[in-house]
Amino acid sequence: MASNQPNNNKNQPDKNPNFFNQNPLMLFAIFSIVAILLFKSLSPEGEGGEGLGGKLGGSTINKSVNYFELKKLIENKEVNFVAIGQGVIKAVSDKNGVKTIYNVKRVTPDDTLIPLLDKHEVEYSGYTEGNWFTDMLFGWILPVFIFFALWMFLASRMQKNMGGGILGMGSSKKLVNSEKPKVKFDDMAGNDEAKDEVVEIVDFLKNPDRYLNLGAKIPKGVLLVGPPGTGKTLLAKAVAGEASVPFFSVSGSSFIEMFVGVGASRVRDLFETAKKESPSIIFIDEIDAIGKSRAAGGMISGNDEREQTLNQLLAEMDGFSSDSSPVIVLAATNRPEVLDPALLRPGRFDRQVLVDKPDYNGRVEILKVHIQSIKIARDVDLYEIARLTAGLAGADLANIVNEAALLAGRANKKEVQQSDFREAVERGIAGLEKKSRRISPKEKRIVAYHESGHALLAEITKGAKRVSKVSIIPRGLAALGYTLNTPEENKYLMQKHELIAEVDVLLGGRAAEEVFIGEISTGASNDLERATDIIKAMVSYYGMTDVVGLMVLEKQKNVFLGGGMGSSREFSDKTAQEVDAFVKASLSERYEAVKKSLESYKGAIETTVKELFDKETIDGVRVREIIRSFEEENGMETRLVPLESELD
Repeated sequence: MASNQPNNNKNQPDKNPNFFNQNPLMLFAIFSIVAILLFKSLSPEGEGGEGLGGKLGGSTINKSVNYFELKKLIENKEVNFVAIGQGVIKAVSDKNGVKTIYNVKRVTPDDTLIPLLDKHEVEYSGYTEGNWFTDMLFGWILPVFIFFALWMFLASRMQKNMGGGILGMGSSKKLVNSEKPKVKFDDMAGNDEAKDEVVEIVDFLKNPDRYLNLGAKIPKGVLLVGPPGTGKTLLAKAVAGEASVPFFSVSGSSFIEMFVGVGASRVRDLFETAKKESPSIIFIDEIDAIGKSRAAGGMISGNDEREQTLNQLLAEMDGFSSDSSPVIVLAATNRPEVLDPALLRPGRFDRQVLVDKPDYNGRVEILKVHIQSIKIARDVDLYEIARLTAGLAGADLANIVNEAALLAGRANKKEVQQSDFREAVERGIAGLEKKSRRISPKEKRIVAYHESGHALLAEITKGAKRVSKVSIIPRGLAALGYTLNTPEENKYLMQKHELIAEVDVLLGGRAAEEVFIGEISTGASNDLERATDIIKAMVSYYGMTDVVGLMVLEKQKNVFLGGGMGSSREFSDKTAQEVDAFVKASLSERYEAVKKSLESYKGAIETTVKELFDKETIDGVRVREIIRSFEEENGMETRLVPLESELD
């Protein structure tokens, strides 16, 4: 019968204190040196096959004689071989089978020795005097040590930079941020639903017996999905902070290296470290870097390293028990549609938690959190700022609060005022104000009519976003003016008339130029691009026309990154021609309708343009007043769309 007791030995580190096991390079260096010494001691010295070692080696008798006696020995043909050094001459005699070496101190200069040897046909050779140990030390050992010292230095530097192991490969210690976060759920506002989803994980880490006694199993993995900047990483830290457990955070790209197998080794190392510190939390940010679907590359894999890393991650999440060693894996991504199905199945990432952009109340709560360290004036209205920032994420709101504080500090103010927050919002949406950019009166007039056309259509068209501000001050990289439209609340669905209203507002700028100036300019290029995309989406994606009925021609590529629709074409050329014809006809139809609306409100447009010339900026309330006054003066039935506050 299999035991249910966990094998704790698996989690114990290898504590072998053997020096050579911990220093394999040093072992290799010592082995190399010993091998060189052995080779040197057995190998002959000198030239030729026998060499000097063969002449002087073996069983010998050493004698010291003077220079005169050496010459007599040579003349008497008692010497067979002479080795000439820098200061010592060695003469070898093999008389009567007994090898005798005569050591003679060399006398220099002497030009008679070599002719004497030649005369008596005595073999001779030169040799380098010295200690064999000294030769070995400086000729072999020292270069080897220098080589390995350089190797160890480079290896240690790369280990620090790349995360451990030989050449920095294999270990994840340097790539993992290990901490015990102090972030709590109270520090994260605007995502109550997401927090409710992960509260039970905190409770399990604090009180695991409560669930284990009931036979329940806590999810091994939780996938946090949502747009960038919505607080996925902050939520993961808050879970660890509330549970007071170790938090191991790592980016998905940290597992990918040039060498196949490195990522898998790092995954193993990460899970082993987390198990030793259990209960703990592993957080993998941007998991789509390693978790992409293996079927996306077709039959032939495009990245073996990514696949091996993913396989190891799947094996690790399938192989550990959250009961015996509670390790919860949290992962974040804004591309859930590209993840491998095996990664998302129950037993690995058991549930997905949507961390979406905050609604109106959520934005108010987020702003309250971020202004805690800011000195704000009494006139600051966070509810107005929340209304102006519909559709922005928590990171955007934090940036707006910080930008407002920077603007106040630049103006040498003691407190951050509401005007600073409004300017920070406009900077975040439209870009930096370019007051120094000089435009000619002619271009200023074109921009004024263009923006007035946008503003008028936005106020008289049902389903359009209301105007918050109109300005002819250049902002950002290319905008010479802008109309700031902000919805009164987040919209998760758009009806057909709202999409058409948005097209009308976009075409209002170009139509105003044609109606009031008589000539169009290049300022409407982006408006036309966006209007075309909306009409195409109505045909190809939303099924709102009769061209192809309910058939979807293109698939949405990414939900959270705004990737739009796919570029793959799955329809015929005839259908493409029909779609193009419909888009062209629809844009022309809406353009003519917009021009008629502008012609009927010429007086309101002229008044708006005059005020823009004088003040450069007017707010949405003033735009509505101009339109209402024009309608009353001309006895027209009002086309102003009521605000929500007016309906109440």
